[in-house]
Amino acid sequence: MKNFLLSLNEGIAKEDVPSVFLPHFNALLALKAIVLKHALYVFEENYFAGKLDVSFSGTGYLTPLLSTTSKDIVVEASGLHGGMRGDVVVAKRIPNKKSRRAKAIVVYIASRAFAKSIVYTKMSKGKVVGLNIKNESIFDITASQKSLKQLPLGTVLKIDNLSNTIEEVLGTLDDARIDEKISLALFDKKEFFSNEAEIEAKSHGDYVDKSYYPQRVDLSHLPFCTIDPVDAKDFDDAIYFDVENHILYVAIADVSEYVYPMGHIDKEAVERGFSIYFPHKSIPMLPRALSENICSLKPNVDRLAYTFKITLDPLTCKPLKEELFESIIHSAKRYTYETIDLFLKGNIEEADAADHTILAYLLPLHALTQKLRDIRLENAFSFRSSEVRMRVDEAQNLLATTIEEETPSHGLIEDCMLLANKAAAKKLGFGIFRTHESPSFERMEALLNDLALIGIHVKLRVDLPKMIQEIQQKADALNLREEVDKLIIKSQKKAIYEPENKGHFGLGFDMYTHFTSPIRRYSDLTLHRLLKAKMANDEKKLAFLLKDIDPLCEKISLLERESDKVAWDYMDRKFARYMALHVGDNFKAIVVETEQNPIAKLDDTLKGARIFLLDSDVHLLQRIEVKIVESNIATARIYARVSRSLDV
Repeated sequence: MKNFLLSLNEGIAKEDVPSVFLPHFNALLALKAIVLKHALYVFEENYFAGKLDVSFSGTGYLTPLLSTTSKDIVVEASGLHGGMRGDVVVAKRIPNKKSRRAKAIVVYIASRAFAKSIVYTKMSKGKVVGLNIKNESIFDITASQKSLKQLPLGTVLKIDNLSNTIEEVLGTLDDARIDEKISLALFDKKEFFSNEAEIEAKSHGDYVDKSYYPQRVDLSHLPFCTIDPVDAKDFDDAIYFDVENHILYVAIADVSEYVYPMGHIDKEAVERGFSIYFPHKSIPMLPRALSENICSLKPNVDRLAYTFKITLDPLTCKPLKEELFESIIHSAKRYTYETIDLFLKGNIEEADAADHTILAYLLPLHALTQKLRDIRLENAFSFRSSEVRMRVDEAQNLLATTIEEETPSHGLIEDCMLLANKAAAKKLGFGIFRTHESPSFERMEALLNDLALIGIHVKLRVDLPKMIQEIQQKADALNLREEVDKLIIKSQKKAIYEPENKGHFGLGFDMYTHFTSPIRRYSDLTLHRLLKAKMANDEKKLAFLLKDIDPLCEKISLLERESDKVAWDYMDRKFARYMALHVGDNFKAIVVETEQNPIAKLDDTLKGARIFLLDSDVHLLQRIEVKIVESNIATARIYARVSRSLDV
């Protein structure tokens, strides 16, 4: 949307407007907000596009998308016309008789930051009011007091921001099971699929009959295996390594065989974009009849796959030949990361005959991927990351957290997937790439200033990968590697999806895309379709798929961020609910942010909770003990004061 609106500053021909934006184009034309000049449509002189912020007083502040000044433009409450915080709008400048400051009114809401508002009920001055669950600002609910008073106080409501009406009663705040509903509703995510999508998914049946696919390469005789988390149910990828010929097979679930463009499943998948993972369940991008059954590369059954056959140089490990084709595989075994880690350590006492067959190629493949990683890290860097995993009970109360760290089995699979993703990018040309721009020198300077405060002194240099490697070496010496890695990640730009290749700074690749997870990422499904059309020389289909690829990449990038936020919001809610029972108790934590509102991360028996500190006299990465002062279950915010410093 932003790119479309920005194009109206320079001018765009109507025939060049992507079809998804034509309704917006026509609406702006009807409002006379855009006019025809020199055969191109541009914003009329007094109109512009911007992002809206709204203060607690109700006054709006608009930041133009194409801004030449740092000052926001004032929008009075009466001129918001339904605009809300975060919305991208088109506005019209109006005279401001009281001040020289620019003023405007909203004339068109181009995209909502939040299609829905989530509020909970509270009694105020004898009246039931709604409090926005994000910031507890008062929300005027369009419903009678009589109907609202029939609901228990603390009832959570989903409000449609367009009509300002109650769309759904989600439950009450005192029920821990409300947390997943709130997290999904905040980003307008759906758990269940339409009947049409479910029927379409189930129509593909439960099994693959090889006789129906004579044109596919039959690889069912090769002992492929899958390696995934212990609780995984959707298996996107399987691997096999021909040791003698040095050939790696990376077989990926052939989702595009089952999900047709513009079909019922596809229409819902493109709105979801990604699967969402909670501690106790997943919210899949595709109906479970596909994601956990016919598409999933389950063991001991035939499955359709889209496979890379990569021949590697035995000495340099560089790909000599990369072949891509549709295939049929028959996975011999489903492994967890934990099992493979035991095997890689030499613990094979409990291995059966099938395990020994697979280990005959998996152990040499492990050695190969370690060599690949060493080569890759000469011009790139790796981050020492650990992921907090939650465990909840049947009522969704928090039981414990565990730290999942990258192990040799993770590295083995990752490097195999990187090879396939790079190979796919080479075949693409134009379509959907995974890009990651190098960080700006300004952000790197800010990072170095922060690091200097904790005793890591590094000079800014042009070769950023080498500079980052130097930072990591010094962080290792101070036993702060993981914490410093998080600061480095925070200083960088986000990886996004774009139609044109721009390289991937973090991985050190000139060209990269996402090919290996079509069950849970719409980007990969789109890529499979593009590659199939290109390899079949189907110019008509390729043109259709590429027609709106720019806005699609922008949309998928946004959906990726949203799916991450849903999972993080759920964890915040679980932590807040737990800490509400521990107000007054002390916990160990580490300071992770000192600008504006200092934030610490819980680093005790439980790990990972964000804690907002009511003290400002703290320094970055300081280890502290905090006393919980308040835990707000509605806003999922935990507040604490520093009891003492734990730094020696």
